[in-house]
Amino acid sequence: MDPTTDNAAPTGDPVAARAALEALRAEIAKAVVGQDPAVTGLVVALLCRGHVLLEGVPGVAKTLLIRSLAAALELDTKRVQFTPDLMPSDVTGSLVYDARTAEFSFQPGPVFTNLLLADEINRTPPKTQSSLLEAMEERQVTVDGTPRALPDPFLVAATQNPVEYEGTYPLPEAQLDRFLLKLTIPLPSRQDEIDVLTRHAEGFDPRDLRAAGVRPVATAADLEAARRAVAATTVSPEITAYVVDICRATRESPSLTLGVSPRGATALLATARAWAWLTGRDYVIPDDVKALALPTLRHRIQLRPEAEMEGVTADSVITAVLSHVPVPR
Repeated sequence: MDPTTDNAAPTGDPVAARAALEALRAEIAKAVVGQDPAVTGLVVALLCRGHVLLEGVPGVAKTLLIRSLAAALELDTKRVQFTPDLMPSDVTGSLVYDARTAEFSFQPGPVFTNLLLADEINRTPPKTQSSLLEAMEERQVTVDGTPRALPDPFLVAATQNPVEYEGTYPLPEAQLDRFLLKLTIPLPSRQDEIDVLTRHAEGFDPRDLRAAGVRPVATAADLEAARRAVAATTVSPEITAYVVDICRATRESPSLTLGVSPRGATALLATARAWAWLTGRDYVIPDDVKALALPTLRHRIQLRPEAEMEGVTADSVITAVLSHVPVPR
């Protein structure tokens, strides 16, 4: 069975779409070792039409992860290395004068793609960072007063390095809130690292995913069918109240100066629905909310300086909130 042709026909069947998206993990694992939670997070973001902030030290396969996801979904992908001298037009595109026609024509930037890898987004000034805001929120780019729609699906996967903060421009809270999820990419376990080195010793080339055996196992049609199924996933009033109670509890935490906004509550409900559907249910349970609480909320809260000095982290605050908020039965 050839997956390059077997999944080529568009399908509106949500069961087939779920099977295709579940196959992504095995397909991406041919190139990326031991990053199943990050793969799941990226799929959830695609289902919710959201964007992802990836945080990890250099060399943990963040770029390879996005390229492998694009190959397995048969989507277009582009990478932009954010630097201090990068201009907004380098991301969005600009008007270029054509001497032959004596007219200006629009030259699209790399943002016109399905999966955009914004590498080290915190190394570019706020002016260039903000050039992505309209694209992320409105899914369009406006140049010279003319809005231009971006492809669908469209996902921004922005990376930032948790070390080497010198010469960086930290993302403001308002911009962080635009990301649906913040995924941390950990260093691999000892066995995973041995597997990585073994693959390289056997000739694995991260620049040649086809040689590694990565093939399209899902399509944009599968993704659209999955989105419709997620939108039909049932959320009871008790679950809605549970999400609200979690977010309100963060605003009352003595360790925080900034709690989760209503946008964050909406995001948590959306990601919980996507996770419920991926796990085979058409209704949301409290465990779905708990499973997505950390990646959905960790970048939407701000620690007090004194709490940070005592070793408190965003994840520990959210974990404490989850343990105190009553779970609906």
